[in-house]
Amino acid sequence: MPTADGTGPAAAHPVAESAEDFARAVAAVRERIARAAAEAGRRPEDVRLLPVSKTVPEERIRLAVRAGCGFLGENKVQEARRKAENLADLDGLRWSVIGHLQTNKAGHVARFASEFQALDSLRVAEALDRRLQALGRSLDVFVQVNTSGEESKFGLAPDEAAAFIHRLPDYSSLNVRGLMTLAVFSADTERVRACFAGLRTLRDRLRQDAPDGIGLDGLSMGMSGDFELAVREGATVVRVGQAIFGPRPVPDGHYWPGLAPATTTTTTTTTTTTESEPDR
Repeated sequence: MPTADGTGPAAAHPVAESAEDFARAVAAVRERIARAAAEAGRRPEDVRLLPVSKTVPEERIRLAVRAGCGFLGENKVQEARRKAENLADLDGLRWSVIGHLQTNKAGHVARFASEFQALDSLRVAEALDRRLQALGRSLDVFVQVNTSGEESKFGLAPDEAAAFIHRLPDYSSLNVRGLMTLAVFSADTERVRACFAGLRTLRDRLRQDAPDGIGLDGLSMGMSGDFELAVREGATVVRVGQAIFGPRPVPDGHYWPGLAPATTTTTTTTTTTTESEPDR
């Protein structure tokens, strides 16, 4: 299946089986980031690539780390915690939790994660802050905003973001770095682009009145099928899984219940599809 901006077949992503394979895959993604950044008059070094290793076995993650992947994203807390514990011998390996978090799992995230990209609840903020304070740690966070308006997605409504962000200074262990969104799962690239542009516009507006100590420079948006669109619209972090690790063996609903099956649409210029999973 072609990717969301018509640049290539998502289903053709090879499965990386060696450190050399991973190095080639990462280099190919970085080259695509660089091209998209150049088209938007941006510097490619201003875009952080976050490889997403969900469902990837630990032995393959070790190969990815050898190839330079030192900061990895995971959706499910239990899976991320297990991997963090079993790969603790890899010096410098850091973890970003990018999926929805329940308060009863906040303690796990506080112990092992360096970053949490799906903050959309003050109850979760309070639970994380309490656990982090007890551990003497801090955590970088992104506030998740639902720019597509889909009921199946978590995240704040855009008009709720300002009030939410003004409460975050109460949680001193949380270092707010920016906003995160998942684009609509659509073959219509203009609908996808609108989600990314909407987050950038919201960030620019919120930044004018942000409380002291709240950083809103970051925009985490874009996945294997649409990260080039995201970069053109200002992404500073792209969460890429299948374009680096290859196709996943589990159905979409394992991570995103209610996710509609992929659809393909052909136009006179490009053929596009929804990516099978929003976080790449």
